[in-house]
Amino acid sequence: MYRLLLLLSLTTTLAFFACNSRIKDDNSLVLAKVHDDYLYDTDLSGLVPPNTSHRDSIVMTRNYVNNWIKTKLMVEKARFNLTEEQLDFEKRLEEYENSLIIFEYESELINQKLDTTISENELRTFYNNHLNDFELKENIVKIFYAVIDTDLPEKEQIENTFRLADSLVIDSVEVLSLTYGFNAFLDTSLWISFGELKRKIPIETYNQELFLKDRRFITISDDDNYYLLKFVDFKITDDISPYELVEKNIRDIILAKRKIELVKNVREEIYDQAALNNDFEIYYHE
Repeated sequence: MYRLLLLLSLTTTLAFFACNSRIKDDNSLVLAKVHDDYLYDTDLSGLVPPNTSHRDSIVMTRNYVNNWIKTKLMVEKARFNLTEEQLDFEKRLEEYENSLIIFEYESELINQKLDTTISENELRTFYNNHLNDFELKENIVKIFYAVIDTDLPEKEQIENTFRLADSLVIDSVEVLSLTYGFNAFLDTSLWISFGELKRKIPIETYNQELFLKDRRFITISDDDNYYLLKFVDFKITDDISPYELVEKNIRDIILAKRKIELVKNVREEIYDQAALNNDFEIYYHE
């Protein structure tokens, strides 16, 4: 019944269906024809998901038919205009198949044999030997900050707490934030970009470098909030990235190098073993 309804709808939306519908021996109905190629309703089996609306079914089927026609016409045009040599895909298909087989084999080798253990010393050594490769592309900061409701009576007390030594700020502000219900960021083990900070705090500056060099503690206010910021550390663009910021990248680089080396060694071992077994011969022609 669904197939019948679909075909009836198509006859109202695609006029050529009504004119050219034919039936194959297996009772399949022709939906479209390009020269000697036919598209049957059975070719669209599974195209329309269950519970698809009648209108959406029509649209999906119409689009499929139109794309099928365009593809067939494009292929015929290409065959007509390309040379026999250009149409000979046997060599390229063989190369593609070989590449896929090798890729699957090498991937399995990597999964089985790659040593993924990287010591802290190896990471640090790589970092120190490639410092110029880790230049910063943006300004970054370590910071304490708090976002306080403008009307909170205790905001002066909180501000005075921010002015304490860094070692005292974390515990003190954490207690105050729980007591008075304001948001505070107190993790100075993390570097964050200045751009990310500006998305959280309405900082206005035309020169980030000068701003960071001239300020240690600042307050900002708007209609709703009072912001406290205490910069613990910063690095500007073109400085060397801190180790902790690029550690994961270094780990990925080392693993990538190991993968390349592993695959290279396996290829050489296979070649050397085949040479010992006389599995191949090379013929030189002068």
